[in-house]
This record gives sequence, structure tokens and C-alpha cells, in this order.
Amino acid sequence: MNLDINNTPIQKNKKNRLMYIFLSLFFLIVAFFGGVVVGSTSIVKNEIFNDGGEVNISKIINLYSKTRSEEVSFDQYWEVWNKIKKGYVDQPVDDVDLFYGSIVGMVASLDDPHSVYFPPKEAKEFSKDLAGEFEGIGAEIGIRDNQLTIIAPLPGSPAENAGLKPRDKVLAIDGEDTSSMKLDFAVSKIRGPRNSEVTLTITHNGYETVEDVVIKRDKINVPTIESKIVEDTNIAYLRISYFNQDTWFDFDKAVRELLKESPKGFVLDLRSNPGGFLETSIDVASEWIKQGIIVSEKNGKDIVLEHKSRGSHRLAGLPTVVLVDEGTASGSEIVAGALQDYGVAKIVGMQTYGKGSVQDFEVLFDGSGLKLTIAKWFTPKDRAIDGQGIEPDIILEEMFSPIYSEVENADGEFDIVDVDDIGLKKALDILDI
Repeated sequence: MNLDINNTPIQKNKKNRLMYIFLSLFFLIVAFFGGVVVGSTSIVKNEIFNDGGEVNISKIINLYSKTRSEEVSFDQYWEVWNKIKKGYVDQPVDDVDLFYGSIVGMVASLDDPHSVYFPPKEAKEFSKDLAGEFEGIGAEIGIRDNQLTIIAPLPGSPAENAGLKPRDKVLAIDGEDTSSMKLDFAVSKIRGPRNSEVTLTITHNGYETVEDVVIKRDKINVPTIESKIVEDTNIAYLRISYFNQDTWFDFDKAVRELLKESPKGFVLDLRSNPGGFLETSIDVASEWIKQGIIVSEKNGKDIVLEHKSRGSHRLAGLPTVVLVDEGTASGSEIVAGALQDYGVAKIVGMQTYGKGSVQDFEVLFDGSGLKLTIAKWFTPKDRAIDGQGIEPDIILEEMFSPIYSEVENADGEFDIVDVDDIGLKKALDILDI
């Protein structure tokens, strides 16, 4: 069963697994998550619950007794359990908290920031995130080089307005050091209700200066598609901010309108696009690629699942430039990599982020959830995306000129205008037909 962003079930297979691919692996602070295959375990009989509706810990553990490894003695687990119950200074110790905490630690031992166990309350919040109920600062974060890092601020978001940029290092959240923070915990600290504030201590990429940035959280509502015919040209421009449920419909509409102008070239702007739904990224790439593999998926056993081109291929043969930067990640890297491998577009900009793994999210019988990395993505020419990224055909050290002007608006505030878009200018030079 597929699950769209509004939790509308779409039947797909007989195993009743919710199989919606959601690609941007990182956590957006507005709760935009990617690389997630959503699943659900079968419902277990009610006898695992006590009369009060609480989980019976012993019955849960007994469900898994047949899977115990001969190399592991659960006697030690229970020995530690009992020592905590009897000897810990702050009594009483709650059985449920102790049990769920032990599973959180087990998954954390994988040393994978994208594999996470959620106790029921946190799992419910994560499910809301998948449903698209967003309030926050509008920036995607991840762990890079063991440091909490801004992947991409959404256009027009509080994060972007506060000056956050891709690869900014987040050193502290409201004064709390992030060096040992797990990704999910950092997300929970940064997220919050509309109009509340969070202070991030950051260093911009390439600089040593440390600064505190105060950001007011807000409801995030950013259009995923921006399109136009570039002024004084016959070149179509289309920007995709991220791939969500509505992106394909907006993309399809924009392409139809642009093609009415008979453009001689096309600029696809994927800068600071953190990814999103896999299915949408495949549909977008297929517009340029008539046949063949768009992306392949390999699990730990090297079993390959190939996702192939489909659709109408309306943009096939149209000279195209794809703009990318350090915030281009996951699903947007799939699009850029596929178009590059087939030679149907020039990739221009900066080395992309390198996020190419997918997580399976299962809601377990007690309402808890497990998000587990299950596969990695490869381009049509079998290039790994994860940890590598996409190297542009034409590399630009800067995508925008640092020179801009400030104009006072009607409210007495200053707006930044006339930013020189070096990337777009380069794309237009290439497409000077």
C-alpha cells in the first residue's frame, strides 16, 4: 500500500506495507524528510497491552525470543535491567522508558544518523511530518564530517531570511553544544511552534567567525515550482525547490505553459533542492530521457532495483542546463545524475551534497517506529551518489555575486535586490542559440 503525503492509502501490494518513497534523507526543520520508504507492521494481538492500554514490556520482549543470537546472552540485558531497577538513585524507574531507551541505544549503535528508533510519542510526531504538517525554520539539516550542518534553507523561509546557507556548521542550539547531539534530538530542539524563537550558533562555510543567529519559527509554505521565459531571451527557466506530492502537478502545468512559447533552450534550477519524493524525481528526469534507467537501488546484499524512464518525454532533445550547488541533495541529485549520464543536459554549478541513501520507516504494533537505512542510490552509469555527489560539467566557485544593493521598502525595512545570478548567466551563455 502506498501512502501519499496526506496519508491517503494507495493500494500497491498484498503485504499491506505502506510503500511511499520519500527521498531527501535529511531532516528539514519544518519536518521535510527524504529517502523514506514508509511501512507498517502487521497488528499484533491486544494481549501485549495491559488493561490500562499501556505496553506490557515482558510480552513485547517474548515476541522476539526466537530471534535471539547464540552469541548474545540476554541474561546480561536483564542483569543490567534489574540493577537499574534496584540500585539507581532516582527511583522509581519507569519500565516503559527503560525499555524504549534500550532500543534507541541499539539503533544508535549502527552509527548511522539516518537510522532512528522512535518511541510512540516521537513516532507520532514523525508521522505528522510525513503528512506535511510543518512549522519551523525551514532548513534541512544533516550530519557532515561529524558536525551538525545546514544542507539547504528553503527559499523564502525564516532560515534563509536569517542568512543561513548550505554547509553552515551549527555549533550550538539555544546555547547547548551540538558536537555529540544525535540528528533527531537536534531536530526536536530546533523545531517549535510558530512565532517562537531559536538561537543557532553557527560558522559559515569557509569562515572561522562564530555568530549567534536568532530565528523566529513560522509556518512553512514555499511554492515548489517557479517558472518563466527569461526576459529578452527565448529560454525557459524552471526552478524546483523540493519534490513533494504536488510538485509533479505544478511541474506538469509549468512545462505545458512554457512549451507554448516554443523555447529554444531550458534551464532547470535545482540549487538548494534537498530532494523529496523519489517517484516525483523519476517523473521529472523522464521528461528528458526517453528510455532507460533513471536510478538504481542497491541494498546490503547487492540486490538491484532499477527505476526506469516513463511518461511523455516532452523535453527530450531540448538543449538544457541544470544548475546545482552544495544544497542540491538526494532526489535532485538523482535528476542531475541521470541527465548528466545520458548527456541530455550540462550540469553547471558546485559539487552537490552527496545524499544517496533511502530509509524504511515502519510503524510498529505499539505505535513506536523504526527508520532504517536499507539501500543506496546509483546513477544510470552506476556512479554512487551517497558520499560522492554529482560533479558539474562546468564548475562555478560562486553561484551569486556577493555584490548587491539594498532598497528601502514601504515599511522602512531594506530588501536585497539586484543579486547577480552568476549561475543563470552562465546557463544562458551556454544556451545562446
